[in-house]
Amino acid sequence: MNVLGLAIRNIRGSSFRSLVIFLCVMVVAMFFLSATLIIRGAENSLDVGLRRLGADIIVVPQGAESKIETALLMGKPTKIWMPEENLAKLASIPGVAAVSPQIYLSSLYGASCCAVSEMFLVVYDPATDFAISPWLRRNLGRGLTKGEVIGGTFVFIPPGEKDIKLYGYHLTLKGNLEPTGTGLDQTMFMTLETARDMAASSMTTAESPLQIPPGSISAALVKVSLGADRHKVALQVFRDVLGVVPIESPNLFGSFRQQITGVLWGFVVIMGIIWAISAVLIGLIFSMAVNERRREIAVLRALGATRNFVFRSILSEACLLALGAGVLGIGLAAFGVYLFRDLIALRLGLPFLFPGALSFLGLFGIGLALALGTVVLAAILPAFRISRQEAAVAMRE
Repeated sequence: MNVLGLAIRNIRGSSFRSLVIFLCVMVVAMFFLSATLIIRGAENSLDVGLRRLGADIIVVPQGAESKIETALLMGKPTKIWMPEENLAKLASIPGVAAVSPQIYLSSLYGASCCAVSEMFLVVYDPATDFAISPWLRRNLGRGLTKGEVIGGTFVFIPPGEKDIKLYGYHLTLKGNLEPTGTGLDQTMFMTLETARDMAASSMTTAESPLQIPPGSISAALVKVSLGADRHKVALQVFRDVLGVVPIESPNLFGSFRQQITGVLWGFVVIMGIIWAISAVLIGLIFSMAVNERRREIAVLRALGATRNFVFRSILSEACLLALGAGVLGIGLAAFGVYLFRDLIALRLGLPFLFPGALSFLGLFGIGLALALGTVVLAAILPAFRISRQEAAVAMRE
């Protein structure tokens, strides 16, 4: 009988012991992958959201920093305003290559005129925009005309309808942006011309008119010149433009990143405890198992089995259990996290974007290696000790 065949026979012959080891490893693999997917998913979502924003600096009214982060990250509608004249001041600052305004609006809550309830609306100026326009050129081949919009991945035309209706105004959905896992996925983007036309039309078509204060914007996206120091530009903005706060893109969503760090450390502590308990339990089970099989192993030795054969057979048994449990645990964890990703994001108050295929395969490999390493580490000492025993001594016991 070869090493693998002996390992399979031992697993079948000790079904209860094998099941306990299998469950311990499966729990370790499940918790590891679940925790890692949640943390990586949140971090990935923030990074993709920042790239989608496309700005080096976002300038917002003083005191509105947390509102803008929540709006962009979780899609919670907000209304903030600052003077439009700030655009000229920002454009005159050395190191600023481009400035583009954005206006943040929301649809009416539960109004009969609207197809959706309280949707976050982002209005941009096509003449200066450098965040939305590149996507439009790549995917639509042109910019948006009056009455046309694009939406996040969760924005859709209601069944049975030809378009989306907001404030009694009919909007044509021309496409959907790639998912980010942030509030941008449930956000609708429109031009300034469309927003103003909708506001004028809402005076007679909506239960409550859409109001856009003249001469006001919600935020300004700033693109820094090539070679310019983004931090120095942000400091200059803070000094030269009163009543605003410049947020550098790496610092955007800072409070959420701190929250992710807190969740990460919590998972690390729990993971360490689970791993230590599982490793000790698996080690004890293997120690008991090899002690029960002392005479059986002694017979194998007497029949010509080498110490190396005995050692490898026990480790093969451990590896088979680890691989099976690891694959099942990782599969269940991935399925559960993907299935309940929206609930997880809601409960944790964090955005979530499921990692791509390559990233997931990397995590799968790490999880499997952890499962394998845990079991081998727990089994290696009992396997070494039993393989070194003298056959004659074991037969007399």
